Amino acid sequence: MILMFWMGEAGAQLTYNQLTIDYDSAVEYKNLRVIPVRKKMPGSHGKPFLSFGRAFQTGQISLSERGTASTENVHWLRIVNNSGEPVFVASGEVVLGGRQDRMVTKDTIIESMRGDQYIPVMCVEEDRWSEKEKKFRYASFANPKLRKVLDQTKNQVLVWKEIYAQLDSSNIVSPTLAYAAKSTDKKHLSLSDEYLRYFTQKMMVSDSGIVGFVCMTGDKIIGSDIYEVPSLFSDQFQTLMTGYIEQAISYGSKNMVTDTTLKKYLDQFLQDEPQQDIFLKKNGKIFRRNGKAFHITSY
Repeated sequence: MILMFWMGEAGAQLTYNQLTIDYDSAVEYKNLRVIPVRKKMPGSHGKPFLSFGRAFQTGQISLSERGTASTENVHWLRIVNNSGEPVFVASGEVVLGGRQDRMVTKDTIIESMRGDQYIPVMCVEEDRWSEKEKKFRYASFANPKLRKVLDQTKNQVLVWKEIYAQLDSSNIVSPTLAYAAKSTDKKHLSLSDEYLRYFTQKMMVSDSGIVGFVCMTGDKIIGSDIYEVPSLFSDQFQTLMTGYIEQAISYGSKNMVTDTTLKKYLDQFLQDEPQQDIFLKKNGKIFRRNGKAFHITSY
């Protein structure tokens, strides 16, 4: 049974009018249950978009520090896009290296153009500011607990407090209080890879029509990420899933969320755009391009 909702006018954006919640295609593995979200009509999306992770890992963009002074430059990174395509950089994406590890604080589209552009970031490694800049490398999305603190507060101190609490609850000791220490723990890394292989095989290998998903563990709905552009979601699927998997491993249990409970949750921001704006202002975020919803996140 695929639940379909034909509400409002055809022009509605990232609501039930445009989306299908595919309850019957739910995928569950250990502590994590994921339900795909699909577009009813494929539509045309104009120029293709590259994900930040893909563009970075293939050398189509470069990333560097803006300067040497932490007080002036810690919250910005310089980015050069030589890909010929616009690159979507999402709030919550983490990069390692530089003078300290960082997390992107705002959904941004970096156009392909000559010269420097800048992305806003926050530190996710409190006790390091190196004199020598290390080469940056892409990590993944942070888990939804940390992304929620970031998106709701934009407060560096509260981001550090959340990272410290997560390291402490996982009994992970990091000399620099680095969020990345969780992902380098061997036991966690092995289990995370196991989850990721399962969900990738079940959801993405033979299915290119998914534009988002909703995730839950135990009695909690962790959140959702939904995109306007299917190819962009596909490109970011594994890095997005890494964050949700991390949360399910660290804080989750066998799923107990019913489809009825989930529908009530989704109704709060998928019924129509005015209601979506109200709910996601406090419980997520909306990124718009040319006035149209391009990426929505709920917590």
